[in-house]
Amino acid sequence: MNVKTLEGNSVDLYAVFPNTHLLLLIYNNRCLGCTGRALPLAYELKNAFSAVEVIGIHSNFGGETVTAADIKGVFVSGTLPFPIFIDDDASLYQMFNSEGTPQWVLITPDKTVYRSIFGSQDNAKNRLYYALESLTQ
Repeated sequence: MNVKTLEGNSVDLYAVFPNTHLLLLIYNNRCLGCTGRALPLAYELKNAFSAVEVIGIHSNFGGETVTAADIKGVFVSGTLPFPIFIDDDASLYQMFNSEGTPQWVLITPDKTVYRSIFGSQDNAKNRLYYALESLTQ
């Protein structure tokens, strides 16, 4: 599952985060639901579920590009609260048959997709909490 670091280096997320539960937030900086609700929710989930590695994946659409400063600029502190990578050509977005952004993908340590949930509003938030609680108990 290859993505790029904010510095432009290609990495395999499975190699960087082996043998752990992964919660991927596939988002886009231009999506107001992503920056206003999903990123804060990802931070909340990171703090609530220490057994899960929360990872942000910014997907580029239509040839757009983002810089590390663009990514960090949506955070008040200017620093990342959890690891964020770039899906340069939206291939990861497509691989998971995302319905839009934000798309949440919960992956088990054996690399099986446990749940995929679209959205950032209450219903999605509740579904995420239920999935994370059932997976980590």
